[in-house]
Amino acid sequence: WAVLVAGALMGAGDVIAQQLVEQRGLRGHHCPRTLKMMAIGFCFVGPVVGSWYRILDWLIPGNTKVVAVKKVILDQGGFAPCFLGCFLAVTGATNGLSVQENWSKIQQDYMDALMTNYCIWPPVQIANFYFVPLQHRLAVVQCVAIVWNCYLSWKANRM
Repeated sequence: WAVLVAGALMGAGDVIAQQLVEQRGLRGHHCPRTLKMMAIGFCFVGPVVGSWYRILDWLIPGNTKVVAVKKVILDQGGFAPCFLGCFLAVTGATNGLSVQENWSKIQQDYMDALMTNYCIWPPVQIANFYFVPLQHRLAVVQCVAIVWNCYLSWKANRM
């Protein structure tokens, strides 16, 4: 279920990026790009993020305010920087970039994407870890992530 939601919402984020941010119009919409972003959601984002939440809940059980803060520190201090770099690398590879081109693109986009991540995700994750049961956390994140996925799609596919 979580994997399907992640794929669908990655696709939705890409459609929003192409139509609202890039203003491509229906004739200019690049369907293969949307399908690639959906595949990344199905095969990478959903499984990795879903597994991460289970691991995080195992490492730091509970849902008190202190536990939520500890989870956010570990999530945003450890997982997010690694995940974002991997996401950009996977996206570059699916876009057919060579290793050198991919590395250059990651160097160009990583810090900006990470700083944007830090503007959005810490408050969302505090609420998520404190109020939301484990089995619903990925869904909550993916709902907020429609906007984030739109940003990531735009950032990762801007050549």
